[in-house]
Amino acid sequence: MKHSYMKSMVVACLATLSFIGFNATATAATNYKVVKGDSLWKLGKRYSVTIDDIKKLNNRQGDMIYIGETLAIPSKTKVLAAETTEPSTAAPAHTAKPEPKPEVQPAEQETPAVSISASEKDLLARLVEAEAKGESYEGKVGVATVVLNRVDSPKFPDTVTGVIKQVVGKAYAFSPVQNGSINKPASEDSKKAVEQALTRKDRLDDSIYFYNPKTATDNWIRSRSVIKTIDHHVFAK
Repeated sequence: MKHSYMKSMVVACLATLSFIGFNATATAATNYKVVKGDSLWKLGKRYSVTIDDIKKLNNRQGDMIYIGETLAIPSKTKVLAAETTEPSTAAPAHTAKPEPKPEVQPAEQETPAVSISASEKDLLARLVEAEAKGESYEGKVGVATVVLNRVDSPKFPDTVTGVIKQVVGKAYAFSPVQNGSINKPASEDSKKAVEQALTRKDRLDDSIYFYNPKTATDNWIRSRSVIKTIDHHVFAK
């Protein structure tokens, strides 16, 4: 009786295991050196991981990355255990295979060198609109570039929001934040200027200041090294 019971248990276990697959997920990290044109979104697509996965592994809060820095990229490999199955004597059933759908390649777009959130893009575009309304497109790109240069500089906060809303003394660093004009919507030109600045093609020699020499009342700002004048703004560092 005991022998018969044990035999039944073995048969039942083998039958159960024939329907179960064991999945094991191994997680590894790949070191990647950032080059021009990279962004967290692009790296996530390339390695099939999310932006949050990359940020968490690298202890990042913001979405900006910098040319030349090394990031740890999480990579996930699924290992499937071999299944135990009984050989089948029944003739295999033939089913029609669905026609594969042609892959649609996305249109090539210029990838930003740095990536920021949609809300920060909107905030930066509204600052550009307030600071450079009436200026040329190049002038708008210059204002956005100064903000991004400040994010890169150790002298300023390390996020777009932090730079724009920085308080210096008893006032905000940018007058549109102080007087509320930053709350007005941005024009299409200002939005495009932000996208152009994010490609980091021209960093204006890392300028971190701009001012209108006709209206500036701070003599200190006039002592900074002038890099370029665009329209009514002087760009300096």
